[in-house]
Amino acid sequence: MRNKNLGWIKICIGVMLVLTGCAAIVNLDLNKLYGQQDTSNRVAAINSASPAAIFYEKDVEPIIASRCVVCHACYDAPCQLKMSSPEGIDRGANKEKVYHGDRILAATPNRLFIDALDTKSWRQRDFYPVLNERTQDAEANTQASVLAKMLTQKQQYPQPKSKLLDERFDVSIDRSQTCPTMEEYPGYVKSQPFAGMPYALPELTQQEHNTLMRWIESGAFMPAPRPIAQNIQNAVNNLEVFLNADNLKMQLSARYIYEHLFSSHLYFSELTDVDTQPQFFNLVRSKTPMGQDIEVIPSRRPFDPPKVDRVYYRLQPVTSTIVTKAHQPYAIHKALTDKWQKWFVDAEYSVSQLPSYDPVIAANPLTAFTQLPVNARYRFMLERAQNTIMGYIKGPVCRGQVALNVINDRFWVYFIKPEVAASSKVNAFYESQKGNLRLPAEKQSTALAVTWLEYAARQGDYMRARHKFMGQTLEDGQHFTADDIWDGDGENDNATLTIFRHFDNATVIKGLVGKPPKTAWVIDYALLERIHYLLVAGFDVYGNYGHQLMTRLYMDFLRMEGESNFLAFMPAESRRQERASWYQKASPELTSFVEGDISPFDQPSGLTFKTSAHKKELFEIFAKRVEKVQPTKFNVQDSKLSPNSQALIQQLNNIKGFSAAILPELSMILVEPQDSGQAEIFTLVRNSAHFNVNSLFNEGDNRDPKNDTVTLVHGLLGSYPDAFWRVKESDLAKLVVKAQQIKTEQDYTAFMDLFAVRRTTEDFWAFSDKLNQLFMQQNPIEGGWLDYNRLENR
Repeated sequence: MRNKNLGWIKICIGVMLVLTGCAAIVNLDLNKLYGQQDTSNRVAAINSASPAAIFYEKDVEPIIASRCVVCHACYDAPCQLKMSSPEGIDRGANKEKVYHGDRILAATPNRLFIDALDTKSWRQRDFYPVLNERTQDAEANTQASVLAKMLTQKQQYPQPKSKLLDERFDVSIDRSQTCPTMEEYPGYVKSQPFAGMPYALPELTQQEHNTLMRWIESGAFMPAPRPIAQNIQNAVNNLEVFLNADNLKMQLSARYIYEHLFSSHLYFSELTDVDTQPQFFNLVRSKTPMGQDIEVIPSRRPFDPPKVDRVYYRLQPVTSTIVTKAHQPYAIHKALTDKWQKWFVDAEYSVSQLPSYDPVIAANPLTAFTQLPVNARYRFMLERAQNTIMGYIKGPVCRGQVALNVINDRFWVYFIKPEVAASSKVNAFYESQKGNLRLPAEKQSTALAVTWLEYAARQGDYMRARHKFMGQTLEDGQHFTADDIWDGDGENDNATLTIFRHFDNATVIKGLVGKPPKTAWVIDYALLERIHYLLVAGFDVYGNYGHQLMTRLYMDFLRMEGESNFLAFMPAESRRQERASWYQKASPELTSFVEGDISPFDQPSGLTFKTSAHKKELFEIFAKRVEKVQPTKFNVQDSKLSPNSQALIQQLNNIKGFSAAILPELSMILVEPQDSGQAEIFTLVRNSAHFNVNSLFNEGDNRDPKNDTVTLVHGLLGSYPDAFWRVKESDLAKLVVKAQQIKTEQDYTAFMDLFAVRRTTEDFWAFSDKLNQLFMQQNPIEGGWLDYNRLENR
């Protein structure tokens, strides 16, 4: 046996030597032909007024945005090749996946604009170039460029003219990725000839291809960012002055504001043309004060030790192409900053010393910011509640895969009003529970999953204490009523939210959209704060398996807490029955935790119910409470289609059960009007039913497809389309009938043959341009490029 093993070892070593030798030969040839690789040979930035810059901005960048960025942006960009900025293109690609949930140790972060700032540093981090970094001449620029080779390969091996892509194309989201360097490229094209770029999508037109090749051939120069307009710069300066005041009160307040807005795109709405995309900014921690270049502090989390004596909060211009999956626009205007002044500066409180950055303190906002009034903290988050919740989907991770299999596919969210959530009694209770409200991020990015048991015990203690506190507070004839729900102060349309889950991504929109859902949450201050620090401020996409698993498990507690708050408004006798319907087929451990370990809240509701359908009636009571601030953005009635066409397309909402289960997560529909008017866009969302959402693995076992539904909205909803439909308004009746007749996969295929714009459709890119341009034209603030990594092949 030993001799046999030695034989295999020799064979393996021999193969490795052959492979290594081949690579060395290719590398030697490249050196001989085009000189040694040298990052100084690349000039990444040129004067914005030069002919090369104008050529890039006018001709090249639009092609890169519309054909490349739609797949290559954010952390889920294939091979980490982010083509949404000159810096990302210059950085190049990396073979390691960012989404790698089973890593034993935390990975080294590789965040663009943060962890390295020049090409040489990225090469030291194992990023390899996709543009030529050897001798700068026309031949070398095309023959020693992975990007040029990929584009040329697609022209040489265009996408097959077939209805569906065959087995040579893997478009699954977790597909293995081949990320060839120039040295490896001959083997790549031989083994995967049809894997040129754009991958699994139609090739570029000859004109588009020639434009990109001419750009690469001439040096692939990219302009430096244009200077910020003076009026915008003045606004930036004013906000930085406000945030960087020297007194302890403002230093603590600015830290709080930063830790909640670091993932947002700030813009000055009073200085923005409503029809154009504004200049966005990231709020960052810098080593340098105003008047000096920003030096970003590259910490994993916003509350990690800054390792400087004084932190400065600065506004860094966003220079990347805007993509919806990572875009959280946040308007700054005088009315808002006046509120910040009122809540954080003028309020009567004092700060004796700034809190430590020790993880046990900094990872828990209920400890770190105990000197700030709860009213200020809660109102700050409520003011833009959509943005607060949206952070756990669009924040540090682009997609919320860790948190998403812990929520239902569609549910409504309400909030406890500040007068209740920030009262002195409640504040004192939070203060007493700081130990029980610790969060997994205190264990940092490499953690042991077994630590979860410790947090489970604390959460149980907290819920028991909370129910006891609520019972004592309400024992004198006081009960929960609709008046305890925040009504947006009569003007804020963040008062209610609808959250849609689309398997491994999600969408948060304002208002109560669709039919009444299975579940709902009522969120108070402590819950909203912990959601943010668990899934946004405290989550590390580069963290190890234990960190990500603990995050997922802890989110179970927060979901159940929000659901329990909603149930507390129902009659006591209905709460257990409703909860049981939400947790069918739950594990014995979960049943024990919900029904035994946590003492029930048995106080009567303060609401009077007239029917036995308590949940339905509660939704109606709450709807009346918040009716003044309900937005209408996604209403089908707001479309310009004829009333008859609106009635027809709304019939899609009647699809349910196994027919709905066959549909993809997100189908985006372009309706071409009968007259010469502008096309209308709709989104059909599949709502996947589950017996419960507490299973970590084998989610399919918890699926309840007979109860699947769909929700139709006017406009684009979501960032990752699964399917595109295109229909003339005169054919809407036919589309609706055919959609309602879908019972099998064969029926779906036949439907798609009539109405789909598939990956293989000849005019795919023309359709894509039209859809994206309409979206951004109608939504200049919220709009951005869609992502095509989820487009199906059926």
